[in-house]
Amino acid sequence: MTTDASGQARAATILARLDRLPGTRHIWILITLLSLGGMFELYDLFMTAYVVPGLMKAGLLTNVKLSIFAGPALFVAATFTGLFIGTFAFGYVADKYGRRTIFTYSMLWYSAATLVMAFQDSGFSVCLWRLIAGIGIGVELVTIDTYLSELVPKAMRGRAFAFNQGVQFSVVPVVAFTAYLLVPISPFGFDGWRWVVLIGSTGALFVWLLRRGIPESPRWLINQGRLDEADAVTSAIEAKVMADLGGAALPAPGNHAVEVAKSVGRLAEIFEPRYRGRTTMLMIFQFFQTFGFYGFAAWVPTLIAQQTGINLGASLLYSFIIAIANPFGPLLAMSFADKFERKWQLVGAACCIGVFGILFSFQNAMSSLVLFGVLITLSNNVLSYSFHGYQAELFPARIRARAVGFTYSFSRISAVFASFIIAFFLQNAGTKGVFGLIAVAMAIVVISIAGWGPRTLDRELEEISA
Repeated sequence: MTTDASGQARAATILARLDRLPGTRHIWILITLLSLGGMFELYDLFMTAYVVPGLMKAGLLTNVKLSIFAGPALFVAATFTGLFIGTFAFGYVADKYGRRTIFTYSMLWYSAATLVMAFQDSGFSVCLWRLIAGIGIGVELVTIDTYLSELVPKAMRGRAFAFNQGVQFSVVPVVAFTAYLLVPISPFGFDGWRWVVLIGSTGALFVWLLRRGIPESPRWLINQGRLDEADAVTSAIEAKVMADLGGAALPAPGNHAVEVAKSVGRLAEIFEPRYRGRTTMLMIFQFFQTFGFYGFAAWVPTLIAQQTGINLGASLLYSFIIAIANPFGPLLAMSFADKFERKWQLVGAACCIGVFGILFSFQNAMSSLVLFGVLITLSNNVLSYSFHGYQAELFPARIRARAVGFTYSFSRISAVFASFIIAFFLQNAGTKGVFGLIAVAMAIVVISIAGWGPRTLDRELEEISA
């Protein structure tokens, strides 16, 4: 590993070359390829809400129980327990083995586990394989955020994450519509929910195509002391950007902050004085944001059915209509993503989730439910895009994946209990109780981010983490 002055100067030059690149076609191709990988992961994650009615219809969740979790709550809890294990226990693997390698193999992991789940005949085995798939999804979530933040020039990180989330969330209406068509029926004698799950496992078919189009992160290579490889990757990106510009010269690289090169950091670093405040802030934020995001997204068919008394098919149809809004929140955010601080975007989105949620709970007409459901969805997606970018900006490359994984894991373990808590509130206090709970959670989110979130807009990653 090169840690002397000449090595540090060379590393700073490579980083300056990356950060001064304009957002040409090639840069957006890299962002799109990473986003397509995440699109399969979002399909797999969001199908949780839409296959539960089919699992109930097939009787697979009727008598299955583990401790306090039973039926649909156990299936949702299995999903998020797997996500917790993936982010908490295995978040570090992208720091150790590289962003590109883990991006590839985590997709293979959850695709294979989802494929196996589609052929299970007992509620317990379905939940077990759901947990195993969740581990791979959790690792992939951490890796994509880390990868994207390190490849994209500083001036367009916000737009890159907004576009990334827009592409990923475009699959949500697909899974909702697929579930609407297939869950109530059994094509060729095969339960509809199994078809929905099988479609989600097809991501593995695209793994090698995506892998070939994306280079390793130069920042990760620098931390491994592999400066020649980092230089070569950066040169290849520069050549393609120049081709996009018709051969025009690139802006001259300026000065750039650089981190001390360490191949692998220690998790304990995130609790050292310079990072302790932002680590604590993200832990609180992640634990409570889940109540707003998954409290609505994972329960929307059930919430609509509870509010109106309509049947399974109708609730899935209206859930699909609401789900269509998912890609538009992040895509709309591209217009302001790099214009003001991400912490205030997070605060604004959380306030909207709380307000629109309360208004949703007072509606009875289907048109009003759909309207406020769409507004909640748009707000949730602005929250999601902004925190995925924000959390990846706050820590140095040597511990970025494990820091993101550790703090993000609090949202996963929160979701395990949120599924149970929301089910309790829904049964005992109805939708008003559920959205009252969500409003309180969003207030805590606002306080944590507004009070302790650092500034990141248009700053070098190495400067933010210094």
